[in-house]
Amino acid sequence: MARDDVRPVVKLRSTAGTGHTYVTRKNRRNTPDRIRLRKFDPVVRRHVEYREER
Repeated sequence: MARDDVRPVVKLRSTAGTGHTYVTRKNRRNTPDRIRLRKFDPVVRRHVEYREER
C-alpha cells in the first residue's frame, strides 16, 4: 500500500525554543505546505506555535 505517499508522519516542533515536539499525520493533497498549529507546550506551560519540521 502507498500509505506513506498521501498521509506522511510529520513532526511539529515548538517555536518557543524548548525542543518539545508533537507527532501527527497530514494529508499532502489538502495541505501541501508546511503545517503551523497553536498547541500547548508543557515546558513553558502555555500555548505556542508549532511548525512542521522536515
